[in-house]
Amino acid sequence: MDQRYRLHSRPVADPRAIVQGPDFRITVLADGLVRLERSAEGAFEDRASAFAINRELPVPAFEVVETDSHLEILTDRLQLVYDRGPFSTSGLSVQVRGGVSSWHSVWRYGDQPADGDGNLGGTARTLDMIDGRLPLEPGVLSRNGYAVIDDSRTPLLEADGWVSPRPSDAEDLYVFGYGRDYPQALRALYALSGPQPLLPRWALGNWWSRYHRYSATEYLALLDRFADEGIPFSVAVLDMDWHLVDIDPKYGSGWTGYTWNRELFEDPPAFLRELHERGLMVTLNDHPADGVRAYEDAYPAMAKAMGIDPASERPVAFDVTDPKFLQAYFDILHRPLEEQGVDFWWLDWQQGPHSRIAGIDPLWMLNHFHFLDSARTGRRPLTFSRYAGPGSHRYPVGFSGDTITTWASLDFQPEFTATAANIGYGWWSHDIGGHMGGIKDDELATRWVQLGVFSPINRLHSVLSPFTSKEPWQFGAQAQQAMTSALRLRHRLLPYLHAMNHRAAHQGVPLVTPMYYEHPWAEEAYRARNQYAFGSQLMVAPITTPADRQLLLGAVTAWLPPGAWVDIFTELVYDGGRELRLHRGPDGIPVLARAGAIIPLDAVESPGNSTANPKELEVLAVVGADGSFELVEDDGIGPGDNPRRWATTPLAFDQDTGVFQIGPVQGNTICLPDRRSWTLTFLAHQAAGEPAVTVDGAAVPADTRQAGRRVSVRIADVPVSATIRVNLGERPQLAANDVEDRLFALAHRAQLSYEVKTRAYQAATAPAPLTIRLSQLQALDLGRSLEAAIFELLLARP
Repeated sequence: MDQRYRLHSRPVADPRAIVQGPDFRITVLADGLVRLERSAEGAFEDRASAFAINRELPVPAFEVVETDSHLEILTDRLQLVYDRGPFSTSGLSVQVRGGVSSWHSVWRYGDQPADGDGNLGGTARTLDMIDGRLPLEPGVLSRNGYAVIDDSRTPLLEADGWVSPRPSDAEDLYVFGYGRDYPQALRALYALSGPQPLLPRWALGNWWSRYHRYSATEYLALLDRFADEGIPFSVAVLDMDWHLVDIDPKYGSGWTGYTWNRELFEDPPAFLRELHERGLMVTLNDHPADGVRAYEDAYPAMAKAMGIDPASERPVAFDVTDPKFLQAYFDILHRPLEEQGVDFWWLDWQQGPHSRIAGIDPLWMLNHFHFLDSARTGRRPLTFSRYAGPGSHRYPVGFSGDTITTWASLDFQPEFTATAANIGYGWWSHDIGGHMGGIKDDELATRWVQLGVFSPINRLHSVLSPFTSKEPWQFGAQAQQAMTSALRLRHRLLPYLHAMNHRAAHQGVPLVTPMYYEHPWAEEAYRARNQYAFGSQLMVAPITTPADRQLLLGAVTAWLPPGAWVDIFTELVYDGGRELRLHRGPDGIPVLARAGAIIPLDAVESPGNSTANPKELEVLAVVGADGSFELVEDDGIGPGDNPRRWATTPLAFDQDTGVFQIGPVQGNTICLPDRRSWTLTFLAHQAAGEPAVTVDGAAVPADTRQAGRRVSVRIADVPVSATIRVNLGERPQLAANDVEDRLFALAHRAQLSYEVKTRAYQAATAPAPLTIRLSQLQALDLGRSLEAAIFELLLARP
């Protein structure tokens, strides 16, 4: 294989980490991670596998105790006991030491506890045709403290870049024993299996996708309409109709294709150039399973490469297990299209895990080799395909398949996305809005787009139908406005998202993580299945059920960890440490920031398609606690693993002094504009006086505005290297909630009798102690929905 297809790996473990017998080998890879191998022939595997590529890890401290009957290995985190025989339930166990009860924390080979092993799940290959929930494959996080990845059947990576199937008789297990230290378990996974790559910044914007027979003229006109509406996109997706589909039946179906449909795209290079000039990157759909048939432009060259007489018109079969075919597949089928302007490929493999060689999954092969191939010119690599098992996090972005357009599907997607972090898979892309089936429902579509904005990838999509397209103007005025605002916000979030992209790649923390990731001992965190951390600064509780028809509000039960929280949209302040019902209108979902949070945004309210590092930034900040954030930006060149190509701007707030400091920037500032304007926006805060502003120690005038419950301070056109300090005064506080105004708005919009509205509003705002008001409201028998909405406001922060 060509050099570009050789994945960098360090598969051979340090001999000092190995405890070995004639037919077993145990490798202590970390204090909470052991590899268990058994082979009757004593043949052990030192090649990298699809899952494990880096076994050369620092050797942890461990103790070996041997008796006539057993072998015992102890680390700070686990205790392994093995009878040196064939792996068995009685002969091989690993107990997690400390932090988890001994009753539940012992893994025994082959045992399936009646109450489960506490595994919190990982992800699944696809959501194709799933309407609601589906079982998840295991991850490496478990409430019982242990998890196992069986690597016995995954392909092996040869030194020359090719792959081989596994011997059928060997056993190869990885036991993770980190208790409920979930971050460390995930770091161990990345150390062994490789980190998540850094995505190109443009991948974090909005993607437009639709299964539709577009022409070049129609597609470009659509993008121009989006621009006129102020709706930004960074990726243009072309589904299968870019190529010839209606072909002579003697060749089979037109599902697979590599020849442009010239009736729709008369000049493909010019079309792709137009997309790039509008600021979009381009991906084409590829269903490769049917190989190459004689009608294709590339057929003669492919046939010759595979030793087939082109005159025979014999099809070139798809065989990803043949290196000769794979080389031609890239060089003859894909390279010319990439030279025309295609940036990456949407690999739509739907034919299952079997190939001509047992144990070689075509999906994994496509993901692996396409990703490596996409980096051949020094570009930041990217592919777009379904999940193919543990280790797939190395090949982003994930395509979750053809989603059913129902509330049940929407309700599962937040949990599905967050739980994927448990196997290190951080970059799912869903069919936002639903792909097929279902009914027209403006509210459902709106809630899905709002979820998409706070998802790893936001890709709108729909099936081949004139009625299912996701342009915001295809919906009612209220939905159109909410969707447009959401899509604009996604591009404003790019500075935050790209900093979290760097965190995911270099610190091993996915963008989206379940609530229990940081709160492993809080039962409420496990109940909040649809709630998640969105990066280091935000917590999201999507609304995934229909609104109450009387209140006209959607609702979700959320858990707020201890501390003060502010919704970045409503600016309502909540005291944490409890579960509660959160209610929102169609214009937003609960997105909360803890006291001390710092969220950098593009300052332009309606940004265009460009994803370049912006000249103007707005930073949302929440007073009440110290906070810090590193704004990481880069030049977009190469894989992104060279810190010398980054610029890092520290953002910090000191609660005692009330000083917010920007800079000084560190690293490679060539990727940044020479000068920048900054707006600091303090949410739910009322300024006690005019903030004092200095730039590099010199006092400067600033534009300070109090708009509602937020204070904004703008510092215009300063050198990007400047250090800016904004002083709010000592110990600034969050503003009191404007409860009475919110109660009136709640009652006003409710579709209820005027008498009920009046009695509820009067009881809620009466000049009486809170306990008296709550008791009076309960006595009115208002119904659960209205009562819960009123209680949310009264009890947010008493």
